[in-house]
Amino acid sequence: MAKPIKAIKPMELSPEEKKQQDLEEIQDALVENKDSILETIKLFNNLHTSGTTSMINGLFSEGDKVLEIIVKEASKPENTNTLKNLLLMIGTLGTINVKELEPILLKVNTGIERVAHHSDSEAKTSTMNLIKAMRDPEINRAVTLMLTFLRGMGEETEPMERNR
Repeated sequence: MAKPIKAIKPMELSPEEKKQQDLEEIQDALVENKDSILETIKLFNNLHTSGTTSMINGLFSEGDKVLEIIVKEASKPENTNTLKNLLLMIGTLGTINVKELEPILLKVNTGIERVAHHSDSEAKTSTMNLIKAMRDPEINRAVTLMLTFLRGMGEETEPMERNR
């Protein structure tokens, strides 16, 4: 009677067979990702044409020196202050309610457009003309809007400030 098999040894591939199997696996991956690979080649070609790849290669080859220069420049007081201000501005931009700001910006753009098309820049407005102009609904709305804006600017904002 035959003896039971207790140890199964995997079939070992010769180095040449292993190499052939690896090449086939790479070839399959290339075929499956053809579009991505072609786009990547175009991207790298554009980077090379613009000189970006040589700049990046230079940065990586001189990485320690470049990093030392960046750290040295960033530690200067004026640059530190600039970085701090930049971060504060980015944080402040995040607090702006763009939905509320959009109508105001559209009105500002319309006002700028009217001023740009106004041909008579030498014209003067008398006090009487100013009082008469207040009857114009557009001007009245604009003055009311400006007064509301000025009231908002005059409000106390110290509790909302983050850089104190």
